[in-house]
Amino acid sequence: MMPESKQGKLFIVSAPSGAGKTTLIREVLNRFSSLSYSISHTTRAPRENEAHGQDYFFITSDEFEEKIKQDNWLEWAKVHNNYYGTSKSFVDETLKKGNSLLLDIDVQGAKQIMDAGIKAVSIFILPPSFDVLEDRLTGRGTDSEDVIQTRLKNAKIEMAQKDSYQHQVVNDDLTQAVKEICLIFENELPR
Repeated sequence: MMPESKQGKLFIVSAPSGAGKTTLIREVLNRFSSLSYSISHTTRAPRENEAHGQDYFFITSDEFEEKIKQDNWLEWAKVHNNYYGTSKSFVDETLKKGNSLLLDIDVQGAKQIMDAGIKAVSIFILPPSFDVLEDRLTGRGTDSEDVIQTRLKNAKIEMAQKDSYQHQVVNDDLTQAVKEICLIFENELPR
């Protein structure tokens, strides 16, 4: 008799822009080889050093909207005037193979998944304070003042939803935040 294949586990990680989510996710992926990263689709332009199919799948708004009509997204949202979405078929196939998957998505997308009753482990990354978040966004030197103000306005809305997540990690001290988030994955990943 064939052993029943184990279903992989879905993980959602959300944070306001500038909270350090990308750094923490990179650490998690380096430490847990059984975990895959879901590459989202977006209509925004690639940033310097971003590659199609590695960081995002970069598509046009028309292509994205066609996939909305075809119900191809597990979740999708329009954030900072760009679409972002997760392929439903990719997630289903990955989990059915027994692989666990990490979704790096905004609060709108996370809410869609949670509201749909899809079982997932949800983690929200917080900055130590709103002032620190503002300093981080300004210090990046990658965005205009208008973009920074939009991100800060959105951050307030996003941070107000932190309690809908099962876990919250404050990224004040990077070493401590890495320990906290890795402990969550250690406890939740199938063995």
